[in-house]
Amino acid sequence: MEETRSASWLTGKQVTGFGLPRGRLAKVMRRLMSRGNDPEQADVLQLLQPQAGEHIVEVGYGPGALVEALLDAGATVTGVDPSDAMCAMAGERNQAAVEAGRAKLGVGRAEETGLPDEHADAVVAVNNVVMWSDLTGALTELRRILRPGGRLVVSWHGGTEPSWMARKMMLGEEALDRIREETHAVFGAAQRHDLGHVNAFTAQR
Repeated sequence: MEETRSASWLTGKQVTGFGLPRGRLAKVMRRLMSRGNDPEQADVLQLLQPQAGEHIVEVGYGPGALVEALLDAGATVTGVDPSDAMCAMAGERNQAAVEAGRAKLGVGRAEETGLPDEHADAVVAVNNVVMWSDLTGALTELRRILRPGGRLVVSWHGGTEPSWMARKMMLGEEALDRIREETHAVFGAAQRHDLGHVNAFTAQR
């Protein structure tokens, strides 16, 4: 699948720049995401609880730091990200796992992963839900690729102790409520978790 541009379901604006980095901006984003996302990814890992032998799909894997952590936990990982540049960076970071067949990283979107039905034990998306073009469509797609009993974790910058950078990107209650409500509508149940550095949503197929 080729890199694609789309408009955010929340803002209606086309996702460009930081949402779909290219060239020099992608390199800047790699540094920012590698430094700034560590506490947020730690919160998500605590919530996700990846297990050895699981197959986990990450949507919007960026430079591949969480992919690396999931691999370290003993999982195999499939990733989809709309940015060709991030695909290359994440592949380089996790080259050994890619070559060993433990990680497969490609270009794709939450609304159209290109993955088979009931493909994953868990699906995780960190700091990209606002960049999806169709919230309901994306959640429906992610439910489709989950195995029965599989779990979903979706998070966004925020939480009870947000970083200075995260404070600029935090969502209001109306947007957070919409994510929870749409997740509930698609999965039949959903929970919101306000952790230290993220607002997260979980559901189970």
